[in-house]
Amino acid sequence: MVSREDLDSFLRLTEVPYEELDEGIWMVPAHADDPDSRPAVVVSLEPPVVVFRTEIRSIPDDAPGQLKLYELLLELNAKDLVHGAYGLEDGAVVLGDTLELENLDFSEFRASLESLTLAVTTHWQQLTTD
Repeated sequence: MVSREDLDSFLRLTEVPYEELDEGIWMVPAHADDPDSRPAVVVSLEPPVVVFRTEIRSIPDDAPGQLKLYELLLELNAKDLVHGAYGLEDGAVVLGDTLELENLDFSEFRASLESLTLAVTTHWQQLTTD
């Protein structure tokens, strides 16, 4: 099974900036050149899985805005994501993915992380424009 040290090593191998916030919790900027312009992806060791998650935005208060956003999220899930999915949690849109630790290798870890950071970068304008 992949350990905390293995995940830290995987992050180093990606050659992207990251910060360990707590033991087994890392923050990876979605946009390395301008880390404050997009939300970061948080990578959490939660045996028997590793969780990738980022909060995108709050859900609009009005029904037409919600409907438009939900339709967009379903379309992006269906045709634009390789790993992970958009979802709703506590009044916010989140993007997440979960991988099992038992047989996790670097390629699978990197693919998931890159898919999420690419999605945040490419979908940001669509998702944050009301």
